[in-house]
Amino acid sequence: MAPRKRSSRGISFIFCCFRSSDHPEITYRLRNDSSFALQTMEPALPMPPVEELDVMFTELVDELDLTDKHREAMFALPAEKKWQIYCSKKKDQEENKGATSWPEFYIDQLNSMAARKSLIALEKEDEEERNKTIESLKTALRTKPMRFVTRFIDLDGLSCILNFLKSMDYETAESRIHTSLIGCIKALMNNSLGRAHVLAHSESINVIAQSLSTENIKTKVAVLEIMGAVCLVPGGHKKVLEAMLHYQKYASERTRFQTLINDLDKSTGRYRDEVSLKTAIMSFINAVLSQGAGVESLDFRLHLRYEFLMLGIQPVIDKLREHENSTLDRHLDFFEMLRNEDELEFAKRFELVHIDTKSATQMFELTRKRLTHTEAYPHFMSILHHCLQMPYKRSGNTVQYWLLLDRIVQQIVIQSDKGQDPDATPLENFNIKNVVRMLVNENEVKQWKEQAEKMRKEHSELQQKLEKKERECDAKAQEKEEMMQTLNKMKEKLEKESSEHKQVKQQVADLTAQLHEMSRRAICAAGPGGPPLPPGAPGGPLPSPAPGSLLPPPPPPPPPGGCPPPPPPPPPPPGGPPPPPGPPPLDGVMPPPGAPLGLALKKKSIPQPTNALKSFNWSKLPENKLAGTVWTDIDDAKVFKILDLEDLERTFSAYQRQQDFFVNGNSRQKEDAIDDTLSSRHKVKELSVIDGRRAQNCNILLSRLKLSNEEIKRAILTMDEQEDLPKDMLEQLLKFVPEKGDIDLLEEHKHELDRMAKADRFLFEMSRINHYQQRLQSLYFKKKFAERVAEVKPKVEAIRAGSKAVLQSSSLQQLLEVVLAFGNYMNKGQRGNAFGFKISSLNKIADTKSSIDKNITLLHYLITIVEKKYPKVLRLHEELRDIPQAAKVNMTELEKEINTLRSGLRAVETELDFQKSQVQQAGDKFVSVVSQFITLASFSFSDVEDLLMEAKELFSKAVKHFGEDTDKMQPDEFFGIFDQFLQAVTEAKQENENMRRRKEEEERRARMEAQLKEQRERERKARKAKESGEEGGEFDDLVSALRSGEVFDKDLSKLKRNRKRIANQLADSSRERPVTKLNF
Repeated sequence: MAPRKRSSRGISFIFCCFRSSDHPEITYRLRNDSSFALQTMEPALPMPPVEELDVMFTELVDELDLTDKHREAMFALPAEKKWQIYCSKKKDQEENKGATSWPEFYIDQLNSMAARKSLIALEKEDEEERNKTIESLKTALRTKPMRFVTRFIDLDGLSCILNFLKSMDYETAESRIHTSLIGCIKALMNNSLGRAHVLAHSESINVIAQSLSTENIKTKVAVLEIMGAVCLVPGGHKKVLEAMLHYQKYASERTRFQTLINDLDKSTGRYRDEVSLKTAIMSFINAVLSQGAGVESLDFRLHLRYEFLMLGIQPVIDKLREHENSTLDRHLDFFEMLRNEDELEFAKRFELVHIDTKSATQMFELTRKRLTHTEAYPHFMSILHHCLQMPYKRSGNTVQYWLLLDRIVQQIVIQSDKGQDPDATPLENFNIKNVVRMLVNENEVKQWKEQAEKMRKEHSELQQKLEKKERECDAKAQEKEEMMQTLNKMKEKLEKESSEHKQVKQQVADLTAQLHEMSRRAICAAGPGGPPLPPGAPGGPLPSPAPGSLLPPPPPPPPPGGCPPPPPPPPPPPGGPPPPPGPPPLDGVMPPPGAPLGLALKKKSIPQPTNALKSFNWSKLPENKLAGTVWTDIDDAKVFKILDLEDLERTFSAYQRQQDFFVNGNSRQKEDAIDDTLSSRHKVKELSVIDGRRAQNCNILLSRLKLSNEEIKRAILTMDEQEDLPKDMLEQLLKFVPEKGDIDLLEEHKHELDRMAKADRFLFEMSRINHYQQRLQSLYFKKKFAERVAEVKPKVEAIRAGSKAVLQSSSLQQLLEVVLAFGNYMNKGQRGNAFGFKISSLNKIADTKSSIDKNITLLHYLITIVEKKYPKVLRLHEELRDIPQAAKVNMTELEKEINTLRSGLRAVETELDFQKSQVQQAGDKFVSVVSQFITLASFSFSDVEDLLMEAKELFSKAVKHFGEDTDKMQPDEFFGIFDQFLQAVTEAKQENENMRRRKEEEERRARMEAQLKEQRERERKARKAKESGEEGGEFDDLVSALRSGEVFDKDLSKLKRNRKRIANQLADSSRERPVTKLNF
């Protein structure tokens, strides 16, 4: 059962106010067990207005610090009762005014009492006076308004109480003053603000725990009730455990709970019949075991309970049954039944009913059985072995070694995965997770890394294969889809042409029948002059075609004799006949064309290098342009005699190996050069004749492509059926098409193919493909065609849809009508009396400002009128939703893209015609693949052209529809006007809405002030409750529920339901152990 909520003050609830509507009798409850009634009282002052009374009553309720439920009940009272309660409270405050109504008085008294540490020199009257003062403080903390508690906290009154507790001597600690001081702390904690302050104080719970050392039973009970209630507060459980650890050091005890078990076991003297203390101790123990981390963690409950069992709590519990006190028995039952439940759940881990934790043999066997045949078993044996080696001396400090081992194991059990300790840490700065991480075997980590790297590589390869297959599937699916679309279009076109063909055929048949009929009539009307020549015969009459006939005019008659006219002679070649060739020169070399007759160039005798050299990229001057230049006087043969050709060959060799550039160096350099030469003989010499930078870039491309030359060649010949060449790689390959100079150089060294560098070998292999560049361009165009069409088509569709939208929009037409009316009404003279306006004027509507408010424009006013008078115009944005896309289309760029597609398609067709005329190589699928592509692409492109033509016609119609010039207006400008206007309308609508909201907010502000104030007060109370960290009732309720055991009722009922099941399971086992009597 949840603890019952009630107020924290003496006047926390006024019972009479909720009984009837009769004249109230105001009753103040000052104690839980006593109350007295004030006489019926008539207010001396007249009742103020309701609004003023509510403000005054709210201040009064705030001072009482009531719960939300009681606050609502107080505010629900009638106005007359509110005024009576207010007057009664104020009168009580006036009567109690004095020095004792201020916190400063009590703080000064506490400081002076703490300064006089001993009671020995005090008279009995002085002791009574001191106790009376502290009791008065306790009452004030419970009954005074909220500002008293706040002032007491601000003046650090809690520290004064704690200092007094820490400094008191033995006589004071055993007196009633000690009990009253603990009562002051309890009263302070009964307030939400005070409770938060006590829990936040660094040493408050520790100082409270120190009071357990007194022999005063009432003081001990008060301390245990406070600490037990703190266990129920979120975050308080760990504070209590730390406070008990502090008390262990303060009292020099062996364990932190030793004093509690000793007090629980005492049965002589004052402790003989003292059931209240034993009940308080058991309620505290149950709170410690069942709250905090113990709510969820079985291991933590077992850990804490083992501390109590090791101190001998079980025999003490059996002895406490003799008191036969129902409240005490409730706490004892809860302890034993929770223990039974936990031990049964723990035994299930080992598939047992019970584990005898007193038997070292059984616990060892269970641990050994659990770890056998696991990787942990060798370490378990190592622990046992080293435990045998642990140093042991009866008189020494070797017990500390076992204590250390015990605490390490405890830390492993109770520490969470995040390194958090629910109990006071047995070992500080000892994080199990970090230690375990450090103990991981490095070899295992290395193996895991290698395995992970291997799996990552396999995953990457599989991912690449999957992407490749996906590309193939996508390409095939796209081709299939395009083919089906094309086939459907071809079918429709064929059906249309078949229908047209039937119509034309029928027309021809009709015309033929008419022609025969006319011929027959002509023969009949000819007379005796002989039969006329048939129509169309030479010299005969020509039949006149029927009106509307589609027959072409007849060809001209051939000349007599029936021979066709001879073809015209071919034109003579320009320039006349060439001159006869002259006699060959003496040296057998023909002069170059254009050279003077008689001038012959001798063939140069150029030394040939023994190895291939790097090429010199020059532009060779044609021989027919040498006459009259400086080159006729230059003879490079002389230079060959002077040059060191061997050094030149060594320096610029085409083989990529390092050689010594300075031949005439010192001896060390010569030796190094000899060593380099000897070592280079064992290396494969690479031949590279193309430009170095071009070769480097080509190598980078090939490394990214990850295909061999043979695979690239096969992909190009098959038009990349397997999708090995992505579009971006094809674009890069087009930059490395072998040029004529490269091909000439590579052909010179084709006999050294095996020694060619990677880039040179690639260019040579690609140069062997017939029309390599044209094939590559065709393949790239084929792959990019669908993407380019997909880019162009939405633009054409946007113009088409935008044009339809502005032509068919009724909202736009209505809006233009309203704007025209506005303009004619506002403009005078030549500017008025208009029948229409340019659409660009739409974006000038917002330029006209209101004379009342400069923030309001004609556009704002227009939208307001439209919303009221023409609500259908509000569909404007929906009807013109295609305008924003159409405004982005530039017709010039669009036509340029379409022309690029057209020229690319023609280039592919041209290459297809060329390849058809060539002999097909094995594996060459260019003709078959490209033929199919041309068929599909032609229909797709014709579809785009038809759409473009339709879009242009609609756009021209739309421009004319609004009276604009079709030659000057472009789609981006035309639709951009509407797009800008739509954006302005949207912004103006939002601004109108904002202005409307501001106006409504200003109108509501006056009547909302009181409600906002009340809401802020509720939020302030909620924050205080949150800061206090308590979700349940007040602190007194927690203490009361803890003392009676009501706080454990829910768990106790659950355990009772399971008692029968537990007993049955234990009865089935062979163990003879009572369920509720657990001896330790």
